Amino acid sequence: MTIQVNLYEAKTQLSRLVDQAAQGESVIIARNGRPVAALGPVPKHEVTRRTPGGWKGRGWIAADFDETPDEVVDLFYGESR
Repeated sequence: MTIQVNLYEAKTQLSRLVDQAAQGESVIIARNGRPVAALGPVPKHEVTRRTPGGWKGRGWIAADFDETPDEVVDLFYGESR
């Protein structure tokens, strides 16, 4: 169901209109009889649970991962030797 209200009524009755929109109604806000905005329900966001281990076997870490030269590490911290 859609209802149309003028801007003044929307300002004075915003809480009621938001409640109506939350229940599924669409509210059209008009200025001088011309629609300028719409107020409606926000789509429900479904939360999906993450399954641990979904990326198992899809990535790797090089054997020399922790063997970064000191000169490179110093560059990250703005230090020079």
